[in-house]
Amino acid sequence: MNQLLGEYECKVDPKGRLRLPSGLLEQLPADERDNFVVNRGLEKCLVLFPKKVWDAKSAQVNNINEFDLNARLFQRQFYRGATALKRDNADRLNFPNQLLEWAGILPGDGEVVLATVNDKVEIWSAAEYDLQMNNELDMAQLAQVVMAADKGVAKPI
Repeated sequence: MNQLLGEYECKVDPKGRLRLPSGLLEQLPADERDNFVVNRGLEKCLVLFPKKVWDAKSAQVNNINEFDLNARLFQRQFYRGATALKRDNADRLNFPNQLLEWAGILPGDGEVVLATVNDKVEIWSAAEYDLQMNNELDMAQLAQVVMAADKGVAKPI
């Protein structure tokens, strides 16, 4: 797994294409720079996975109990709209319009933020990203809650 770093401001052109920043591409091994999968995120953003990362994540999702209703609902939502993308000669990916619309990204007017999170890239409309990042949540308090939950001790915020 590659730990990706950075936050990049980009634009989606009128045809739904987004040019991947060179600083982001350079963080990926040469053999992982061409093939990606995009789908809906857990929040109102798209998630771009290098194909190798997608394959590992899919294996995890495929291993959940298919006889559990919530597991089946999650699998359907997880795969909903998932699309394979191939980088072109100009380092662009062409995103499906239905996914861009879902995330509130308007082709041609689509200012977006690419925010790396571990081994994937979240693609946010710039306006939605600002809303998410400029909330009143106390980072120290959030860290305490998340770290406690990670140890099996759930605490509300």
